[in-house]
Amino acid sequence: MILTHDPRTGASEAIGIDATTTEEVEAIVAAAARAAGELARFDRRRLAELLETIAHSAEANADDLVTVAARETGLTTERLAGELRRGVFQFRLFAEAVREGSHLEAAVDHAGPTALGPAPDVRRMLIPLGPVAVFGSSNFPFAFSVLGGDTASALAAGNSVVLKAHSSHPETSALSYGVLRAAVLIAGFPEGTVGIVYGREAGNALVRAPEVAAVGFTGSLGAAEALQRAIAERSTPIPFYGELSSVNPLIVTPAAASRRGAGIARGLHSSVTGSGGQLCTKPGLAFIPAGEAGDALVAELVKATIRTAPAVLLNARIADAYREISARLAESAPVIAAGDGDTGPGYRVEPQVLEIDAARFGPEHAEECFGPLVVAVRYRDENEIAAAIGRIPASLTATIHSEPEDRLDALIGALTPKAGRLVFDGYPTGVRVSWAQHHGGPWPATNTQHTSVGVTAMRRFLRPFAWQDAPESVLPRELRDGPVDLPRRVDGALVLPEPLAPTGCGS
Repeated sequence: MILTHDPRTGASEAIGIDATTTEEVEAIVAAAARAAGELARFDRRRLAELLETIAHSAEANADDLVTVAARETGLTTERLAGELRRGVFQFRLFAEAVREGSHLEAAVDHAGPTALGPAPDVRRMLIPLGPVAVFGSSNFPFAFSVLGGDTASALAAGNSVVLKAHSSHPETSALSYGVLRAAVLIAGFPEGTVGIVYGREAGNALVRAPEVAAVGFTGSLGAAEALQRAIAERSTPIPFYGELSSVNPLIVTPAAASRRGAGIARGLHSSVTGSGGQLCTKPGLAFIPAGEAGDALVAELVKATIRTAPAVLLNARIADAYREISARLAESAPVIAAGDGDTGPGYRVEPQVLEIDAARFGPEHAEECFGPLVVAVRYRDENEIAAAIGRIPASLTATIHSEPEDRLDALIGALTPKAGRLVFDGYPTGVRVSWAQHHGGPWPATNTQHTSVGVTAMRRFLRPFAWQDAPESVLPRELRDGPVDLPRRVDGALVLPEPLAPTGCGS
């Protein structure tokens, strides 16, 4: 029996859903495989309509979704309502992108003479992979779970999706899946377009299922490694797109600390403690200059922290890990500030600021502590920063606070190989959903070069395919001669689209 937990009190109760059996997983995946075959023949405009129907359905059920998620996560209703709006926006953005069509990378090279002799007719574009398994994350019950970006991008790419409900919010997952499935049926899509499974063993069975073509995952490095071991047992390897671990260093130059240190401290504190510090882009390390300006910045950060109430963490495992890792870090990087100390019931923890001299900073201080904690690393010169950066694992983000007279070339050069997004004079929490966004990074931040946020997240769930000397009747509409409704490259030249009359389902 699947249980739901209230992290504010620690209370648990059954929700009337059983863990999915291996046989049930097999049936769900088989239905997804049948649906995938039909979806591959659907017109792009039908896919866009599905995505917009999902967005509308989520909006119509927003109050119920937020209420249940607040009970299961301990996150505020304001934060959750904003997150759900972000999820709705994602579906609509992907609908716009699908209609526009450039994500398919369509290209046509007509037969004819070339510098190397006669050449055949070759036409290429990206096509769906097949059923995609999506594992929801604990800290984003909407944006990275059943109604999240992995689901939206996989569907936008033309794939069916089987979801693994997260154990931290199973009731939210079930309600979200009901919204998703209703939209699928309203839009006239086949049974099996979406499915859901519950329980750890069901998740393992899901990634082993031979019909599953790719996996999207957001979570801990340990859980990812367990799933990768299960995938390794398959006869056919599949891509595993994991967002895993990130410490997100933030660097303050002496000039920035001198001119606006108090403001930086307040912004850093907000970024570290927002949502209980349970954001994948939370700054875990803050490089602050030694000296008077840096001391004032740290003092402001300490003042804000000791006034901050305990944070409710998402589940017992995360709370236990926070206490264990923070205690380990504090053995060599002393605590200089903590919250008010009254943690109360449930999975509550104190926010903390730790401090260490950059000359003593080592890899052991760069361990991710998921929760409201930051390590202030006090440096004397740029050489100490560079040495410390070399000891930090790669992250999703890196941040620089500087002033116009600062020369940043060396700092940028050191940080670029260590992150997927470089933030200037801001804070990395709050990831814009857009065409230009990249939410990823070198290992162990992720195990992929692709983004999990933004339009190009679709690229994970598509593969290139070429047709050589194919009769027009077997070609996708996007690759046939004549006017088309998407940009494509024809004989090497970029050709912009021309409007087409509406069409229905079909290739």
